[in-house]
Amino acid sequence: MLSRCLQLVMLALLVFSASWTLAEDAPAESAGIEVMSAFTSAEVEEGEAVVISDKTKYLVMFLMGVPLLLLLLATVVLGVAMGVYGKPVFVAHMVCAGLSMTLATAHAVVGLVWFYPF
Repeated sequence: MLSRCLQLVMLALLVFSASWTLAEDAPAESAGIEVMSAFTSAEVEEGEAVVISDKTKYLVMFLMGVPLLLLLLATVVLGVAMGVYGKPVFVAHMVCAGLSMTLATAHAVVGLVWFYPF
């Protein structure tokens, strides 16, 4: 009988302690929402460097794409010359490959930053 009463008291304490912690957490969540709304409600004025027309963006991407394709073509030609014909152009091949990868990475980053959100 005593153990049954002890179990009921423990259950009651568990239920009340859970409700007390929920009641204490509620104001903290609403305060957090108020704090976040202060940061999200502010209007940001974009500068001239950020506002770029789509035509200029396409031009920059094109001007990056043409040398990228030329570098890729040069890398392929040097690779074939080295692999098939045995020419000693390994250093030139690796330089063209490195420049191609650098330009391809920059081209991909610019494309994602400018055009991903549409």
